[in-house]
Amino acid sequence: MLSKAELYYFSPTGGTKKAGEIFCKGIAKGVKLVNWGLRDKKAEQPASELSVIALPVFGGRVPAVAIEKLKELDGTGKKAVTLVVYGNRAYEDALLELNNAAEARGFQVVASAALVAQHSIVPKVGKGRPDEQDQASILAFAGKVLDKMEDTAAGEVKVPGNVPYKAEMAVPASPVSLPACKLCGACEAVCPTGAIRQERGTIATNPENCILCMACVAACPEHARILPPPMQEKMDQMLGALEAVRRENEYFL
Repeated sequence: MLSKAELYYFSPTGGTKKAGEIFCKGIAKGVKLVNWGLRDKKAEQPASELSVIALPVFGGRVPAVAIEKLKELDGTGKKAVTLVVYGNRAYEDALLELNNAAEARGFQVVASAALVAQHSIVPKVGKGRPDEQDQASILAFAGKVLDKMEDTAAGEVKVPGNVPYKAEMAVPASPVSLPACKLCGACEAVCPTGAIRQERGTIATNPENCILCMACVAACPEHARILPPPMQEKMDQMLGALEAVRRENEYFL
């Protein structure tokens, strides 16, 4: 067990953070949490035995806003484990993109994983995950990572994906606020791109800045922030068939 690790995470609805914390529980006695979803927060450079970088998958890619946070780090001489967390559909080029970005900052990626969490837009897909079965699997993986870190002859990590990466996800519509909105400011506070603002007694969203991360929907205490119903219905229809499918976590050492 390591004495300390950093967990750098971008987790708009909580699933990525949960998966990352499970892994860290199995690998280090102490964990420093660094939330990359906070706007205007200065970079916290790696200072422990291992950096764990956990990002969600949006349309087969990792969010550009999180990659920009990663670019602020100096990983020279540091070991890292990379985790991408996806909503039971597919992770496509996301893990390769994250690994390439981490290595470009000097990190030595010693292990990687693609982990399943509850889908942020269609919650019935992957509902309740990561669950107890996932936790046992992730903790077993953490043990293998510890073994590999002691092996000075261990090879490099190879993960699926393609370069050039697939096109970034188009955002066809942004969440909207219902009349029940009390203008508490919770949605504005958690938006990682600053796309939300209060304007003349209403909540306005800049669609060009919205990345459809659903942080605002998850944070609203009145449940007054939703996707436009036609878009929600379309997403339910597109992904509903995955409700009965259990994708398994994938590990790379």
